Amino acid sequence: MIVYLLRRLLSAIPTLLAIVTIAFFMMRIAPGGPFDTERHVPPEVEANLKKAYNLDKPLIEQYWDYLKGVVHGDFGPSFRYKDFSVTELIESGVPVSARLGASAIVISLILGITLGTFAALRQNHFGDHAAMGLAVAGIAIPNYVVAPILTLIFGIYLHILPVGGWSGGALRNMILPVATLALPLVAYITRLTRGSMIEVLRSNYIRTARAKGLPMHIIVWRHALPAAILPVVTFLGPAAAGVLTGSLVVEQIFGLPGIGRYFVQGALNRDYTLVMGVVILYASLIIILNLVVDIAYAALDPKVRFK
Repeated sequence: MIVYLLRRLLSAIPTLLAIVTIAFFMMRIAPGGPFDTERHVPPEVEANLKKAYNLDKPLIEQYWDYLKGVVHGDFGPSFRYKDFSVTELIESGVPVSARLGASAIVISLILGITLGTFAALRQNHFGDHAAMGLAVAGIAIPNYVVAPILTLIFGIYLHILPVGGWSGGALRNMILPVATLALPLVAYITRLTRGSMIEVLRSNYIRTARAKGLPMHIIVWRHALPAAILPVVTFLGPAAAGVLTGSLVVEQIFGLPGIGRYFVQGALNRDYTLVMGVVILYASLIIILNLVVDIAYAALDPKVRFK
């Protein structure tokens, strides 16, 4: 196990290096710059700004300087958020995005696995069709459509919930964004659980358990479910990374100070260091969560062995 973990962590280093390199040069190749504004800036002022942020150096030298900073945990200063470093901005946004994302993931797992199991046990009946209809709707309707609809119904028409803001993470402010984030995850998990559960319920060891007279609820929860949720675990790795680092659309619509909103603002303002910091965070989470998924596989499936 330890050798496997070390090998995976070491293999992540060139992957992260490639991501950082590609993102760095793509940001520089894109037209525009962090100091391009509607108001004309005198050439000497622009030269001083570039010198202050080391943008006057050759591109390859900027790249090496940035890599040295990243190795030491320094993502540099933000070009647009004055007096803030990228690390400080990420630290302020991570708790918001992580709290929303974790809430959405927990709700999605509970609802998705329950609905998927229910649909599998009632295959081709009304309950199955109803659950799959909801799942298809959740996948087909994007969250930039769901968010305004929920805002109109619960915020404007019914005046039950606030339509935006964070308010220190108050429950009322979290309900609509968490529901918007969770809906597509519930849909995907429901479909994955249903398909996998149907296949597992037809396997030989489930038939043996039935022949021994075990109650159906024990067969499902103790024997079928651990094998049936393996596809869900696979899906959850990259999906959790995306949700935990914040939804670009949801955080913009609801005005939440999370990582996703910073990423959008950084991309629009050509804030190179801020965008790079979020990209590195997202890539690191994907690598770590995929490793967690592999470990979870071994816990759920005895046939999986680390080499």
